[in-house]
Amino acid sequence: MTNAVQHHTANIQGMDVFYREAGDPANPTIVLLHGFPSSSAMFRNLMPALSDSYHLIAPDHIGFGQSAMPRVEEFGYSFDKLTEITQQLLDSLGIDRFALYIQDYGAPIGLRIASRNPERITALISQSGNAYLEGFTPFWDVLFAHAEDRAANEAEVRKLLELDATKWQYLHGVPEDRKPLVSPDTWTLDQAYLDRPGNKEIQLQLFWDYQFNLDGYPAFQKYFAEHRPPTLIAWGEHDEIFGADGARAYLRDLPDAELHLLNAGHFALETHGTEIASLIRDFLGRI
Repeated sequence: MTNAVQHHTANIQGMDVFYREAGDPANPTIVLLHGFPSSSAMFRNLMPALSDSYHLIAPDHIGFGQSAMPRVEEFGYSFDKLTEITQQLLDSLGIDRFALYIQDYGAPIGLRIASRNPERITALISQSGNAYLEGFTPFWDVLFAHAEDRAANEAEVRKLLELDATKWQYLHGVPEDRKPLVSPDTWTLDQAYLDRPGNKEIQLQLFWDYQFNLDGYPAFQKYFAEHRPPTLIAWGEHDEIFGADGARAYLRDLPDAELHLLNAGHFALETHGTEIASLIRDFLGRI
């Protein structure tokens, strides 16, 4: 049954951290880190597609999916803290060396881990996993305004936590012939998690904290340039949250990275999952 996706919960810092696992632990490990407003559910199809050859671990960040969701008054939500918990989960599972798949929020979490522990990283796979200022689009204007003045911009930012915005993230930039591949379950599930009492306050706190991820970009880029991790970039070319310029920017510090701009949007796995699985299998098979 090792190829089937299994569902587990670990206790980290007294909190339940949910994670999906597939494949034989004797095989090379890929750690999959999801973005906003999703959960490890975004990897539900990719994991079985790779589990014959790889061991896969996909956690839900605290405040997301099936992991614990302490209220903002009870827990210091920040990307530094989410990184700490992710690292402790991997340590508790004995995951010493691994390839890292990063998407959206998974990027600042995963790249903190990678840049601080370069010897543990076998490869990077970035799907809209931003690490350069070039990746930011006008979508971010209101979020950066919110970072400077929360009270003045909170009402506008809260619109990003409603169903229309969640659905938009899945469908925007998707070619018409691929839209039928995007299951309505995706945005329905994400919105159900967002609509839990207290969750929007968690997301607002992480929106505000996101500004500090940019302070880490020089360290991430230094890690790329100095350690040259084998890197595969599989990015939705029409992503209007993290634009394709953010994908191209990786090549400055990682000239040997493999760049694939897909005819997709922000959640490229929903429409190009088969293609991405094939790219990963080919790429990891050569390094």
